[in-house]
Amino acid sequence: MEGVKVMDNVLPSGQNVHKKTKQKITWKKIKAQKGLIFMALPFVIWLLVFAYSPLVGWVIAFQNYLPQNGFFGSEWVGFKHFKDLFSEPMFYTALKNTLGMGGLGLIFGTLSSISFALILNEIRFSRFKKFTQTVSYLPHFVSWVVVANIVIQSLSTSGVVNQFLLSMNFIEKPINFMAKGDYFWGIVTVADVWKETGWNAIIYLAAMTSIDQEMYEAARVDGATRWQQMWSITLPSIRPIIIVLLIMSIGNLINIGFEKQMLLGNNIVANQALVIEKYALDYGIGMFRYSFGTAIGIFKSVVSIILIFTFNGIAKRTGEGQLM
Repeated sequence: MEGVKVMDNVLPSGQNVHKKTKQKITWKKIKAQKGLIFMALPFVIWLLVFAYSPLVGWVIAFQNYLPQNGFFGSEWVGFKHFKDLFSEPMFYTALKNTLGMGGLGLIFGTLSSISFALILNEIRFSRFKKFTQTVSYLPHFVSWVVVANIVIQSLSTSGVVNQFLLSMNFIEKPINFMAKGDYFWGIVTVADVWKETGWNAIIYLAAMTSIDQEMYEAARVDGATRWQQMWSITLPSIRPIIIVLLIMSIGNLINIGFEKQMLLGNNIVANQALVIEKYALDYGIGMFRYSFGTAIGIFKSVVSIILIFTFNGIAKRTGEGQLM
């Protein structure tokens, strides 16, 4: 028939075959995009100087490094510091605490951010919505020193939490929450969620604004409730963004820092507050064991890379959002 084009790459089932072709990089293409290349060049240089060049320092993890001897004058010991690392009981305590608090932060942080974004997206009163967004962002810009002080004061025996529990007859006497090791992971997680939920919800809200509004109109015509619209339209539409952010968060599961733990911790809960980075600071750099501290840093980087590639591969196989 006239006007009907027959595709050569159509299967009998009617499905098109998409052939991936590799594009060659030529000088012509480079010249055509030289403006963009020059714009990106400062960021590439910054990355090389501040992200990749420090990796040269990893060599000291395989030496008995002494600053006065430098890289070339220090004794080469191979994997000795890694063997010492895996033979120290305190390392496994720090690893357990890091994965525990990192996992709780990942789960509750992600759920709270998505839930908060969904709630804000459903608010139709624009002034109240903007006010709530602004207020929710503010804790992100508050220093952890201030946040830790607020948390410690609130959870002290004379703090607002104990006063509320006593007034409601939930407890008979005040509880010293900061002296309970079993509560420490939960306290850190709640403080982190309160501080970062509003900020982390921004990208989910941005993804929700790009959803085609005609889908919501069609759902309303079919009689779908707002809860059903959230569950069947909003969440599936932002699922690729959720997966990508989740992969990035999983990659940083072991890089949770030590500020929260150091500021909220004390001598009573020292074992529960010890994390990998605090362990590297105290037992590595703090004791002038530079090679040992570098070995800990390499271990963290290797674990992060493995986690990112593993979960990115899982997402790729399931057809969901992926990083690469």
